[in-house]
Amino acid sequence: MNDRHVTTPTREVQIDGTTFAYRRWGRPGTVPVLLIPHFRAGMDHWDPLVTDSLALEREVILFNGRGIASSGGAPRDTIEEMADDIAAFLDAIGVPEVDAVGFSIGGMQVQELSRRHPSRVRKTILLGTGSKTFARGTDPRVGELMAQPVIGADDYVFLFFGRSESARRAGLEFWERSHSRADQDPPSSAEVTAKQRPAVGAWRDSADADDPFGYLREIAQPTLVVHGMDDAQIEPISAFELATHLPDAQLILYPDAGHGPHLQFPERFLVHATRFLDE
Repeated sequence: MNDRHVTTPTREVQIDGTTFAYRRWGRPGTVPVLLIPHFRAGMDHWDPLVTDSLALEREVILFNGRGIASSGGAPRDTIEEMADDIAAFLDAIGVPEVDAVGFSIGGMQVQELSRRHPSRVRKTILLGTGSKTFARGTDPRVGELMAQPVIGADDYVFLFFGRSESARRAGLEFWERSHSRADQDPPSSAEVTAKQRPAVGAWRDSADADDPFGYLREIAQPTLVVHGMDDAQIEPISAFELATHLPDAQLILYPDAGHGPHLQFPERFLVHATRFLDE
């Protein structure tokens, strides 16, 4: 219980010769909250304010997928393989069930984890993500910035926060908190960018032309969908589609929020997330 986001040690587990990095702290004996981050992101792209608050009442697990940041191996080619790796990771650390939180591409992985390995997931929270038919944002600057090998504070705020001055302030405050750990996760390699982009494209292309939302009806877990009204990467209609077609879902839209609504409004998100997880 003395560990925090900035102090809990980074652990490693070997799975078929590949080293996976993770961090685990909080209240033992609870259903852990497993957090799967956005495009190229590692464990330090989560907000310590959120993770430490969650850890007061439950265990928290941060995880780097194959080839991501401090994990070894080559990045996976498909979203489905990424989800299977998560299930294998949970087996390796002896965790039978989690509440899975997925952000952007992480939300796609959580959808597949819930569908392919339903016994491993109790509840899901989907942040800034969409179904296989998600609507991309149209601002060309988004793609240009996402392709950069290193993303600085101003560009990160543009990608993940709203456009108001208060949104910008919230973004810079998050940036400072997320860089407060002494031994930061290293940035992901260029190979991650080269693999994750086509993986998302292949996942979208795999949608059934006659029933593109059919796979969502296989996800029975209670789900909370949280999205920003000013998301420049995945349009808000995508969140509405998730909430419409998932059998047991509720939707919250944050005004003035960008692609990372939970990053821009961490206190508000904590109220909604903990209420949902405690129901």
